[in-house]
Amino acid sequence: MTIQDLEPRAVWQNFYQLTRIPRPSKHEEKVSAYLYDFGRKLGLETIREECGNIIIRKPPHPGCENKKAVVLQGHMDMVPQKNADVKHDFEKDPIETWVDGDWLKAKGTTLGADDGLGVAMALTVLQSKDLKHGPVEVLVTVDEETGLTGANLLASGLLQGEILINLDSEEEGELCIGCAGGLDSAVSGSYKGIERPNNTVCISLAFKGFQGGHSGTDINLYRANANKVAARVLHRVLGETDARLVYMQGGTLRNAIPRECFSYLFVPELSLGKVRSIAEDEFTKIKAEYALTDPDAKMVFEPSSSLPCRPVSVEPEIALAFLKALLACPDGVERMSSSVPGLVETSNNMAMVKVADGELMVKTLMRSSVDSAKEALATKLKAVFELAGCQVEFTGGYSGWTLKPDSDIVRLMVEKYKEQYGEDPSVVAIHAGLECGIIGGKYPGMDMVSYGSTLCSPHSPDERASISSLQRTWKLVCSVLEAIPEK
Repeated sequence: MTIQDLEPRAVWQNFYQLTRIPRPSKHEEKVSAYLYDFGRKLGLETIREECGNIIIRKPPHPGCENKKAVVLQGHMDMVPQKNADVKHDFEKDPIETWVDGDWLKAKGTTLGADDGLGVAMALTVLQSKDLKHGPVEVLVTVDEETGLTGANLLASGLLQGEILINLDSEEEGELCIGCAGGLDSAVSGSYKGIERPNNTVCISLAFKGFQGGHSGTDINLYRANANKVAARVLHRVLGETDARLVYMQGGTLRNAIPRECFSYLFVPELSLGKVRSIAEDEFTKIKAEYALTDPDAKMVFEPSSSLPCRPVSVEPEIALAFLKALLACPDGVERMSSSVPGLVETSNNMAMVKVADGELMVKTLMRSSVDSAKEALATKLKAVFELAGCQVEFTGGYSGWTLKPDSDIVRLMVEKYKEQYGEDPSVVAIHAGLECGIIGGKYPGMDMVSYGSTLCSPHSPDERASISSLQRTWKLVCSVLEAIPEK
């Protein structure tokens, strides 16, 4: 069985077409053009904003002209993550999928079901001829994953809908009505470098096999951050031996928990055994601490004949100060919500670290449903790195989406869910940035909710989509659209 054999066939066929189009964040030109042509070929009013956002308007089904207009919203970009041994160019190659029981998976890469499945459902609504809905607008934004760019650049006054259903949630049965705000930090520093001493061995010290995951929805799983693990091992090695740090690089995306970190050291030949022993001792402790969350984590210690940077090491005092700052940098859950049980209120993801060619770099993504708590966390992070002699800049700040549990669309979704499933859904807020928060700021009167089918491990090569969940979710979306009240 392949993706094209799955039901509902129209939805999966639309998703299949999206897997054929390279669409990593910041490179959505091809998929934006595809969506524009999709709307035009259906004879529907189609708008492409300068940033690449697509809006497609479909008239109401006959007899439904007085229903409130609904915006179905998702994002066209996907997170480009792959396993280290997989050859894949996300700007050129299609995503290859396979069916494993109830799961659709990709072959060593992210699947792009986040948010390809949401977009596929919206496109199928546009194609439908018998679905009895009122006026529908489909809004598909660019670059949600790396900065919510499309939502930020969406023009005010462009959308005509009174209700927005975001199709970018990832757990069937959870009706999302609120989300966290975010703030990016960029840390920078420098070093002059010391030439490689004689009688030293170049050692590659790599940390691999961590689970990673979404830095919002998975942060409360307390998985190990590969950058933090590397910093801990390197701090002990450099503090107890005469090894020198040459290079360090971990993490690739601000909103993905780092799964790998690579480093290189210059080690005096006579100290090689001691360095290996210390590194293995520290990693053994870490491995035991994260045995349940990261059972496949491993450290690879081996000689290397080449370097990915200039062959100079960081001055010992600078290297140690920087590693201490990495250890002290807030990472993971900072605080749980006092008002919503089980909800992470504030967190930070130490997403990317690099030491190379005279430059020190760290990038993090902070999230919080409380703006003042987010600002306090930013102050703490800045203090940590300034003590290490680095500079810190903050960008991309945005507020969260305020909960409205008694809104009309929430009540309708709950009603239709109960009719279909025989029980109430969970009405939740999530610790992640949804575009609803930004769109709601531009359209303050819009009634909003977010829902989607079950996805596991988004933002990682383990991403998989439940086939049966998509079937049930599609049925629910259709029943909600048909039950939208009149104006």
